[in-house]
Amino acid sequence: MSRAIPRLVVAGTASGVGKTTTTVAIARALRARGLRVALFKCGPDYLDPTYHARAVAGTSHNLDGWMMGRDAVLSTFAAEAAGADVALIEGVMGLFDGASPTGEEGSTAEIAKWLEAPVALVVDASGMARSVAALVQGFAGFDPGLRVAAVVCNQVGSRGHLDILRQAQAQANRSTPVVGGLPRDEAQSFPERHLGLRTADEAALPEERFDHWGAQAEAWIGLDALLEIARSAPALPEAAASAPVVPEPAQGAPAGGARAAAQPRARIGLAFDEAFHFYYADNLRRLEAAGAELVRFSPLRDARLPEVDALYLGGGYPEAHAARLADNAALRAEIRAFAGRGGPIYAECGGLMFLTEAIRTLDGRAHPMVGLVPAEAVMCEKLQALGYVEVETQARTILGGAGLRFRGHQFRYSELRPTQPAQAAASPEPPPAPAAQAPLPIEHAYSVRRRRGGQVAREGYWAQRVLASYVHAHWASNPLAAEGLVASAAAHRKELGR
Repeated sequence: MSRAIPRLVVAGTASGVGKTTTTVAIARALRARGLRVALFKCGPDYLDPTYHARAVAGTSHNLDGWMMGRDAVLSTFAAEAAGADVALIEGVMGLFDGASPTGEEGSTAEIAKWLEAPVALVVDASGMARSVAALVQGFAGFDPGLRVAAVVCNQVGSRGHLDILRQAQAQANRSTPVVGGLPRDEAQSFPERHLGLRTADEAALPEERFDHWGAQAEAWIGLDALLEIARSAPALPEAAASAPVVPEPAQGAPAGGARAAAQPRARIGLAFDEAFHFYYADNLRRLEAAGAELVRFSPLRDARLPEVDALYLGGGYPEAHAARLADNAALRAEIRAFAGRGGPIYAECGGLMFLTEAIRTLDGRAHPMVGLVPAEAVMCEKLQALGYVEVETQARTILGGAGLRFRGHQFRYSELRPTQPAQAAASPEPPPAPAAQAPLPIEHAYSVRRRRGGQVAREGYWAQRVLASYVHAHWASNPLAAEGLVASAAAHRKELGR
């Protein structure tokens, strides 16, 4: 069997050319026409999907060739695009940029070829005229296995400028037309983001901003032409969907939609607020598929933890909210007590920072945190780590046995400065915890190999049933990790007699 899914990859010539603005504008305009739009983001980025979600009032899903692999990419796309009138896939960096300088692994081009999707190329056309044709010719001819079907010119100066770009490209290659563009509009541009990044929260971005860009796309871009191109994509082979889409939960409510009505194996508390919100939707679906009920709580606002059997502390911006996190001493004490009772805690990046003794912000102030990891998380002016990594566990953890391998990525401006030395994991079980108020004696449970360069480092801070790391893991690379976390939560539930 096969499935017809109209689809279009919105790629760029480079980072910063306006892929997200263009994708959001087109999606918002199509939604205003009454179309159901499914949105996806190539690569590991957590932030662009928040703009997607605001544009269509739905969830955007990551498609990462290196972390997920072809089968998981295809099955995720098929599941999440089911029932949509059109699917838009925003690229990462430039069209051909990925995990390797000599191959397509991890690139937008790789995803486009796997999905057999035509490409709309976004070009920053400011200060450009006939040169647009030379630029497009290079991209369109670089890989014969890829179909660059349209061009969208961003940052155009006027209608006359856009006409010049159309004529230049039509004279050079009519099969890859300029279907429109977006005008330069600094007043309505998306704001500069924290550390170069910012989520699309309503406080920073009102709905009117999205409406504005949707109206601009309707007025300036040939949406009918783009829809025709999207509908020209061939039918995809039927792929096994990993899970259906579920509605967004309310704060404190189960995050698993209808599936939560069935008796769960365990309840996992999901830190979710302005400070913690970096989660791959695919990871959460895998936890639910393994029998977990996900319950959101706010480390910023809640004084008590919900009744749960494990905690999942994702990434985010704890440094931007360090003072408020420090002020919520009650919740920090709850987490220490949860760990002291043997509760499993899994933390990534910002979650790791939250579990340290303190976050030291750029102004030099140290803000007390949970205090389970004997270190300070110190913010730095320069990027400390960026790129794909592969993890191999060196001891049994709450994710499973030693030798478990999975892939992920790092992006951080902080570093850990230990207040006591960590040890390499040498035993199948972590050391016992002392009093709940004291930092735990920490072992390194991970061997982390960088995708680029191959350097190996010891990481993964592991004690009792607490596992914290700077790595943002994608469990499509090894679903056993998600199953292991649920099993650990279920075992603790049984210990508590629930």
